[in-house]
Amino acid sequence: MENTTGLRENKKLRTRRQLAATALELFLERGFDAVSVADVAAAAEVSKPTLFRYFPSKEDLVLDRFADHQDEAARIVRERPAGQTPVGAVRAHFLAALAERDPITGLCDHPGVVAFQRLLYSTASLESRMAHYTDREVELLAAVLEAESAPPLIARLAAVHLVAVRHELGRENYRRMEAGQSADEAQPAAVADADQAFAMLADGLDEALPMAPARP
Repeated sequence: MENTTGLRENKKLRTRRQLAATALELFLERGFDAVSVADVAAAAEVSKPTLFRYFPSKEDLVLDRFADHQDEAARIVRERPAGQTPVGAVRAHFLAALAERDPITGLCDHPGVVAFQRLLYSTASLESRMAHYTDREVELLAAVLEAESAPPLIARLAAVHLVAVRHELGRENYRRMEAGQSADEAQPAAVADADQAFAMLADGLDEALPMAPARP
C-alpha cells in the first residue's frame, strides 16, 4: 500500500511539473494574456478539469514555484542561532543567497530566470495574484515571532516589513538584470542595498523583537 501511495504521489508531482513547464513555455513564447487555460491543457494533453485540479487559477501555473518559498522567512527566523535577532537572521540569509546568485534574490542573470521575472513583473494579473503568496509568507513568519513572545501586532508588523524588504530587493536586482548588467557587475550595489535596507529595519525592530532563544 505504501509503495502504491508513493508511486501515485510521484506521478502527481510529475504531472504538476509538466503542466507548469508547458504553461511557462507557452507564456514566454506568446505572452501570458495571449494563452488560455485551454491552450495549456491542449499542449499538455490533459483536460481543463484535470489542469484545474492541480492549479486553481491560470496565474498559479506560473506562481506555484513560489509556494516552496512561502515558509522560507519563517524557517530562517525559527532556526536562527541563539542570540541572533530576526532581522539579523533574514539579512544573513539574503546576503548568502546573493553570493550564490539565488534567483529568489533577483541577482541572477541566467536568461531563463530573467525571462521569467520579466513575465512576472510585466503582467498585472500575476503581480496581483502574488499577493496571495505574500500574505501566506507574512502569516507564517508572524506566527513564529508570536511563538517567541512578540505581541501579535508587533509580530505582524515585523513580518510585513521583513517580507516586503526581501521582495523589493529582489525586484530592484531584477531591474539591474533587465537593464543589461551582469550579476557580477550588480553584486556590489545589491549587497549595499541589502545592508542599508536591513539596517533600517534593525533600527526599528531589534528592540521590539526577542533574540533567538537558547537551543537545548
